[in-house]
Amino acid sequence: MVISPASSLRPRRSLLTVPAINLRALEKCRLLDCDGVIFDLEDSVAVDQKPEARLNLERLFAEARLTNKETIIRINGLDSPFLTDDLALVEKLSPDAVLVPKVERPDDLVRVQQALDAGTAATGPRLWAMMETARGVLNVAAIAESRPAADRLDVFVIGLNDLRKETRVMPRPGRVYLVPYLMQVILAARANGLDVIDSVFNDFRDKDGFAEECRQGREMGFDGKMLIHPAQIDPANQAFGPLPEALADAAAIVSAFARPESAGQNVINLNGRMVERLHLEEAERLLSLAKSLKDRKTDT
Repeated sequence: MVISPASSLRPRRSLLTVPAINLRALEKCRLLDCDGVIFDLEDSVAVDQKPEARLNLERLFAEARLTNKETIIRINGLDSPFLTDDLALVEKLSPDAVLVPKVERPDDLVRVQQALDAGTAATGPRLWAMMETARGVLNVAAIAESRPAADRLDVFVIGLNDLRKETRVMPRPGRVYLVPYLMQVILAARANGLDVIDSVFNDFRDKDGFAEECRQGREMGFDGKMLIHPAQIDPANQAFGPLPEALADAAAIVSAFARPESAGQNVINLNGRMVERLHLEEAERLLSLAKSLKDRKTDT
């Protein structure tokens, strides 16, 4: 199992997108129980509002950094006239990560990596990549393998609104015609130790539809979901969080492998079920994730 040290134990069940131009939403996000906030400088900010949005983020970070949640800044595209100012802001604010839109080839990430390396410490912002174009999905394996040239890469984020538009796939319940694209991204992510976040669900009033898409995303293997409204946070946390029965099973697996008679064994018998050491690795990861969530609540 390939694990990225920077991302393996961080809960990423709920990633709320907040337009950097919306002051009320920026202030409110401090109090929300999401695992991370994506401060958007791109699609949700009009061209003439870009400077104001950057100033809003400067003030927010200067007042007090958000605690117990990841901070991610989505910059404008690599061909955008706003890129230089966005990257200068990232250097100044040092968020946990930079979300790069419309990544289509490894060189896209290498370019941002070089800018980060030139302006920030090696422990500075990580790279998150939006997978939202047909070319990006076609090249996703090469993009995922772009480390060490882009060794800050931690996370893929699906952008289905743009991908639907470009591929002309109709929006249908169950995303049946999009599943092959989604699974391609998940496979590339897992092969390279990356986390992968499911796309937004556009109708935040449709609670049943959102719950069903979260269930599907969890079963497909996503780590969490990109959100557009605070009402989606609790359902996403429940859907992508460790289930009690899964935690109990994980604890039993860890305990069984810890017995003296299991030393050096790759396969053991656990209550009539054959359990391999690979299951132990996954059990340990799940328990560590649950512990990080518990510690975060304690620190709140």
